[in-house]
Amino acid sequence: MSARFEEIDWRPTPMGEISLRRRRDPATGTDIHEVKLGDDFLMSSLFTAGEVALAELGLARLAQDELDVVVGGLGLGYTADAVLKDARVRSLTVVDALEEVIEWHERHLVPLGARLTSDLRCRLVAGDFFSMAQSPGGLDPDVPGRRFHAVLVDIDHSPEHLLHPSHASLYQPSGLGALAERLHPGGVFALWSNDPPEVSFTSALAEVFAESAAHVVTFDNRLRGGTSDNTVYVART
Repeated sequence: MSARFEEIDWRPTPMGEISLRRRRDPATGTDIHEVKLGDDFLMSSLFTAGEVALAELGLARLAQDELDVVVGGLGLGYTADAVLKDARVRSLTVVDALEEVIEWHERHLVPLGARLTSDLRCRLVAGDFFSMAQSPGGLDPDVPGRRFHAVLVDIDHSPEHLLHPSHASLYQPSGLGALAERLHPGGVFALWSNDPPEVSFTSALAEVFAESAAHVVTFDNRLRGGTSDNTVYVART
């Protein structure tokens, strides 16, 4: 195996083949971790500004202390890590459909694995976030109907570019309304997207939530040169 590239793990899953890879960046000499699902790149440690902004922008809308937070989608853990850096966070529940991804963190195969799994506020839960968000039991399998101060989601590429068709209902007013029921009054829902702000989704948010906004997050793109953008939608009940 070349020192410049290593496939750390590969697994077949119901959603397709998932792999964790590490490659050496020749420009900086640092290791870059990447996650692929089939032919889709899900996450790269080279680009984390949007994932961090998802946590920071979402939690910034909350004024109180002792926050209980849900992150939908674990990935390489950058959103979860940014949540835990907020001293107000009392508990963090991270829901991911792929037990393999949770195992990478538990085995410390990814850069933030040891930090997340050693933080007593953080719990990694294997489950389908989309079905849990709309089920009577909700997002905590141990406490049915539990409400949270913030729900932050980074799973699909965008509300229009989905990893699986079953996710589509979340982005409609009915699905957003069910998710809003998982929040305390004044609670925040935030969503990461790889695409520019979408009028149809901002309209759906406005129909359900008391206030909402789309934030464009710009960051340097060392691969292509110049800059790239993500979108973080933030809405509050």
